[in-house]
Amino acid sequence: MQREKYSRQILFPGIGEEGQEKLLNSSAVIVGCGALGSMVASLLVRAGVGRLRIIDRDFVEPSNLQRQSLFDESDAREGLPKAIAAARRLRDINSDILVEPHIADLASGNAPELLDGFNLILDGADNFETRLLVNDFSVSAGVPWIYAAVLGSYGLTMTILPAQTACLACLREGYEAASPVEEATCDTVGVLNAAVGVIASLEAAEALKILSGHPEALHHRLLSFDIWTGRSQFLRIPRRPDCRACVHHQFRWLEGRDQPHVTMCGRNSVQIHERRRQLDLVVLADRLRGVAQDVRQNSFLLRFRVPPCELTVFPDGRAIITGTQDPALARSLYARFLGA
Repeated sequence: MQREKYSRQILFPGIGEEGQEKLLNSSAVIVGCGALGSMVASLLVRAGVGRLRIIDRDFVEPSNLQRQSLFDESDAREGLPKAIAAARRLRDINSDILVEPHIADLASGNAPELLDGFNLILDGADNFETRLLVNDFSVSAGVPWIYAAVLGSYGLTMTILPAQTACLACLREGYEAASPVEEATCDTVGVLNAAVGVIASLEAAEALKILSGHPEALHHRLLSFDIWTGRSQFLRIPRRPDCRACVHHQFRWLEGRDQPHVTMCGRNSVQIHERRRQLDLVVLADRLRGVAQDVRQNSFLLRFRVPPCELTVFPDGRAIITGTQDPALARSLYARFLGA
C-alpha cells in the first residue's frame, strides 16, 4: 500500500526507490502556515516526508480561504489555530506521516527548541524579523533552509546552504535592492493564489532534492516570478565577504538583540510578545464577559472585542490586537484587559 502511494514519484529517475526511502526517513519544519506554508506542507506530506513540524501563531479567518489551501469555512467559523487545523487535514491526506503542530510565535527564546533536530527548515513566515531569526539559527546550526515570499502576483525563493551559499543576511543586508515583498503587505495590495502555487511548488521541489539525497540538483539561484506580467529572474547571489551572519557569526536575531517586543502583524494588527506569563483562558473569559463584547474561548485561544478593536489572546500571554496599527493603543488595551 505504501509503495503504491508513492509509485508515480518512485518512477521519476531523480527520486527512485532509494530517494523515496530517504524522504520517508527525513524531517522538515515549516515556520508559518499561511498561504505558502500550508501549500508546501500539503506537497511534502503527499510526497512522503516522514516527519513534519508546523509552527504558526495565528488562527484561521475567512479572508485566508482564498489562498490557504489546507483550511475551509468550518475552520474559520471555529477560529481554529492554523497549526491545529493544518495538522488535522494533513493527517487525513497521509496518515503515515508524523505531523507536529505548534501554536507558537517563533522568537529567540524558543527558536532552538522548535527548530533543532530537523533536516530542513522551510519559510512560510509573513515578516522579515522571523526570517532573519530563522537564518541566524540555520547558519549557526548548519541546517539548510529555503527562503520564500509572495505578494500580489510576485514571488521569490532561494535555498540557503550554510557555509556553501549566500545566506539571507547576505541578500537582505547587502546585495538586494528593495523588492515588492518588502514595501507592501497582502492587506494593501492583495495576493493571487496562483502566485502562491508557483513559489510553493518551487520551494517544495528544492526541499525534495535535499531530503531525497540529491543536493547536486539544487539550482543555487534567487528565483523570482511575476505570474501576471510573465517576468522572471534567476540570479546567483554571492556570499558577502563581510556578512555578519555566515562570515562573522554574529547572530543578533538569535541572541534576541533585534527581536521587538511589539510588532506589526498584518491585517491592520499589532502583536504583543509576552511570554513570561501563563494565562488561564477559562478564568479570563469569565472575567471579561462583563466588560468586553463577543467573548469566545476554546482550548487554544480567547477572543473578545473592544470596539473598534478585537483581541486574540493565547495561553502564553501573547496577544494580537486587530483594528489598529498604533502600538501604544495596543499596549494600552493589553494592560487594561490583561494586566501588566
